Amino acid sequence: MAHDTIFFLAPDDETAASTRLRGLGEDFDSVTCRFIEPDSAIAEWDMYFEAPSAEAPPLEQLYAWRPWPEWVTAPLNDGVEVFALPKRLTRALGKASSAELEELAGRWIARLRSEDGDDMTDDDLLAVLQGVARLAASAANTGGGLYSWSF
Repeated sequence: MAHDTIFFLAPDDETAASTRLRGLGEDFDSVTCRFIEPDSAIAEWDMYFEAPSAEAPPLEQLYAWRPWPEWVTAPLNDGVEVFALPKRLTRALGKASSAELEELAGRWIARLRSEDGDDMTDDDLLAVLQGVARLAASAANTGGGLYSWSF
């Protein structure tokens, strides 16, 4: 499980990839979350916007979802991962209503609680989604991309 996940804006994949070794610092507009798996979170969010439902999908369905987030740089043994969020998910998050974000957060929380129990993140996951949606709207306006950096 990733200890820190940072969702951030970057103008392109090359710039996002440059964060792999040095981190993000203050150079990027970002939202931080702790103790989540960014790839499964991204896939779950994407599933939600393709087929909205308040119910969390079965894990087999989640893990079979395509497209799965793509690495911007190949992973190494240091545990750092940089993913690009799918463009369709970035568009959907940027246009999401408050009600959609609340429903998605509820479903995401239910899945994490069923998997992690008391070890679940204590971050406000609705606030995380709202922040990522704000970044997604900004990405649509600037032509940049939305990425996640995790360790």
